[in-house]
Amino acid sequence: MRAGFLVDLSKCVGCGACTLACQEINGLPVQASPPKLSDTTFTMISTQNQVHIKRQCMHCLEPACVSVCPVGALQKTELGPVIYEEGRCIGCRYCMLACPFGIPKYEWENPLPKVQKCTMCFHKRVSKGLEPACTSVCPSGALKFGDRDALIREATTRIEANPGTYVDHIFGVKEAGGTSVLYISPVPFAALGFRVDVEEDSYPKLTWAVLSKVPSIVGIGSVLLVGIHWVISRRMMMERMEHEAAEHRRESTTRGGDRS
Repeated sequence: MRAGFLVDLSKCVGCGACTLACQEINGLPVQASPPKLSDTTFTMISTQNQVHIKRQCMHCLEPACVSVCPVGALQKTELGPVIYEEGRCIGCRYCMLACPFGIPKYEWENPLPKVQKCTMCFHKRVSKGLEPACTSVCPSGALKFGDRDALIREATTRIEANPGTYVDHIFGVKEAGGTSVLYISPVPFAALGFRVDVEEDSYPKLTWAVLSKVPSIVGIGSVLLVGIHWVISRRMMMERMEHEAAEHRRESTTRGGDRS
């Protein structure tokens, strides 16, 4: 099974249960209505044109973030979720630049920063045969977890059976080469702030040119870091020598005074 979930925006009541469930399972600060996705908010509900919209990582079928990561910190699992291995991350933040949906966030305030985003509860639930925390608590039926192909068929059926309820489009079937999170909506997606200008081809095809430059970038960066380290080390050495010289002068003055 290639897992995913369907978000039916005609059914979302904006209760925020999915947001609170995400915060609880990930040990995040509790915010009833977070204003935006951040390093402490992996999913949220926004409201536009009187429609409540759940936003989170789209878990692309061929993720741009994975394709540009030089150390494999981001990985696409066989089940579908895009996960993050913080022990591998070097903080290059290429994933943030590559993502067409602007999802990965960086812990700028953390002295040991990591990249943060929704992982579809892969380690704690999906890999154990359970559905993500967010979909498991939805009281209105707006969220449905399951096999992506089956969800596409169900979304198509809902649209065809209720032509006056939904726009004739499933967001995520083709966008960015396809995503594991799918949406159907009563309002055109452009009016809800969705990235309707994303390419239909997968984004890794567009990022190989960037990735091919990584060795030279790393080389330049390494030289720069070595230079900075040399300057700092030399400054610290000079300050230490000056301090030792001042101590020596004080001791010499003290000995001179004692002899007199």
